[in-house]
Amino acid sequence: MKILSIETSTRVGSVAIIEDEHLIAEYILNVVSTHSERLLPSIDQILKDSQLTVRDIEGFAVSLGPGSFTGLRIGISTVQGLALAAEKGVVGVPTLDVLAHNLMFTRLLVCPLLDARKGEVYTALYQGDGSGRLEKLTPDLAIKPEELLTRIKEPVIFLGDGVEAYRDTLRSGQDNCLFAPAYLNQPRASVLAKLGLEKFKQGEILKEEEILPLYCRAPEAEIMWKEERR
Repeated sequence: MKILSIETSTRVGSVAIIEDEHLIAEYILNVVSTHSERLLPSIDQILKDSQLTVRDIEGFAVSLGPGSFTGLRIGISTVQGLALAAEKGVVGVPTLDVLAHNLMFTRLLVCPLLDARKGEVYTALYQGDGSGRLEKLTPDLAIKPEELLTRIKEPVIFLGDGVEAYRDTLRSGQDNCLFAPAYLNQPRASVLAKLGLEKFKQGEILKEEEILPLYCRAPEAEIMWKEERR
């Protein structure tokens, strides 16, 4: 099954195409430009380089968040349009699941962190079994790093762009911690595609109205509106 996946939850966007378990192509762009500027050209280029058209794609996978509100909306609306045009199904994968699976073969506790601003991180905890399976132990959270550390009682590996923002806090509050290398700190579209393939096999295909972003907390505009109403 050929799957095209779109990951736009962080500043570093990526697009990938897999066929079953084999990676055909992946583009990762860590540049200062918006997803609205680069996403469609990236999709067009990866299809051309793979000698495929959108009609050859048999399913789409999209990262649902949490993450950048604008990035998530762009990624989701793009995949909705592609799926409608190609008349193919879509699956959605939580962004923290994608990021955690960069370390899918560890036996340690895995803690992906995305910088949520306002002194918080988006995070969840996962337990690896060493064979490529991660058990998700918590729901997705928007939480202060100091509070997160009170919930961790065992050796842990931190990864994600939240590590750079809060490395000193994490190191001072957790004696037995490790940090993944920097190149693993971004959710990757190839990992998203792999997790998406599993969802297709399990029949977890979303209807168009079900492809919704996972924000973990209300968008800032909504928060400000509620404050003004008070």
